Amino acid sequence: MIEQNTQIIFNKKVASGTFLMGLRSPEIVVKARPGQFVMIRVSPNTDPLLRRPFSICGTRGNDLFLILYKVVGKGTAILSNVRKGEKLSVLGPLGREFELPEPGRKSLLVSGGIGVAPLVFLAQAAKNNLVFIAGYRSASEMVPMEQVCPSRTDISIATDDGTAGHPGFVTEILESHLAGSADDYPKIFACGPLPMLKRVAALTIDRDIPCQVSLEANMACGLGACQGCAVGASKDSDRTYYHVCQDGPVFDVHTLDWESL
Repeated sequence: MIEQNTQIIFNKKVASGTFLMGLRSPEIVVKARPGQFVMIRVSPNTDPLLRRPFSICGTRGNDLFLILYKVVGKGTAILSNVRKGEKLSVLGPLGREFELPEPGRKSLLVSGGIGVAPLVFLAQAAKNNLVFIAGYRSASEMVPMEQVCPSRTDISIATDDGTAGHPGFVTEILESHLAGSADDYPKIFACGPLPMLKRVAALTIDRDIPCQVSLEANMACGLGACQGCAVGASKDSDRTYYHVCQDGPVFDVHTLDWESL
């Protein structure tokens, strides 16, 4: 884990209310793994006081890591106005990463909204062919995948309002991919809103398909000290609950109590 003042290389708007930021840190780049996150102090002032968590969206070269974020409150609004050359205090990389898919095995990435970020990093790191299904509320919120994702990735888009790609939920495309024989089932990785993840969990658990999910949670410390990001563990676990920041954010679907989430 590294704490340092990190220089902003770019901070550009890529979709409606969504920004891609590049930060220079060779130290974080060498340690970062897909699924991990960083905690960023969005302002040198004490307001807001707490750091904000952001999934690492990939790396460029040996010194630049990316975050993808959507403006949803005061902290991200402040972040959207940070300029090239400014520095922010960054803590990370933190959390449990994805287990990379086995080479040669079909893998399917399923994202909803800003949940695309950690899966882009996974697509960058994986050595096998991937199918990436990204869901958004509308075409205006679509992240330009050609800017962030490897060219070899097969990408499908779903929008809730039907303005681009499949008209409907991203999990509907997932179901069509799972309609074949059991031998064709891929390993699945997912990140997005909780209702989407619950549906992904139901589909994969019912079919006994390996699946890892990255949970989104409010985090005050990112280190497990504040106990603020607890989620229920499955009844088969030897735990009562997990901390998303320390035990996750990546979990096997079988380890969580989906009814309590």
